[in-house]
Amino acid sequence: MRRIKGIMIVLLIVFCCVGCDQVTKRIASHNLQKRGSISLLYDTFRLQYAENSGAFLSMGAVRSKTFQYAIFRVVVGVFLLGLAFFLVKAGHKSTRVAIALALVLGGGIGNLIDRIFNDGRVIDFLNIGVGSIRTGVFNVADIAITFGVLLFVLFSLSRRNGSRKST
Repeated sequence: MRRIKGIMIVLLIVFCCVGCDQVTKRIASHNLQKRGSISLLYDTFRLQYAENSGAFLSMGAVRSKTFQYAIFRVVVGVFLLGLAFFLVKAGHKSTRVAIALALVLGGGIGNLIDRIFNDGRVIDFLNIGVGSIRTGVFNVADIAITFGVLLFVLFSLSRRNGSRKST
């Protein structure tokens, strides 16, 4: 019963991540694509439409279409399938780690859907900063991936430190 509960939690997180990501991208596409950027809270937050053919901060965007297809669709797709398999098989052993990896999986699927249906590009629309110090443009999937990776590292370090204290 505990394993099924863990799988259900993972599925809920993945579906919520993918759903929120895809809905917000469609809203951004319809409302921001021709409008330009919208400034909020004294320009701390900007909503601006962008399409990214690369990875984080457009890394790989200047590579050939073949390279982009191989890395951003095939390799990422295989990685996400492996991560899903791991979560179904072993994710129930640590709920915290399963939640962190489910965030990575959900965000990864959200961006992969874009790449498959948007000619290899991902829709981005969020930007945060103060003055000239700004983030790159990102999306909800990127937030889920980043938060998931940070949680995974935090949980891994706390587990490692806990095992050192007990020895």
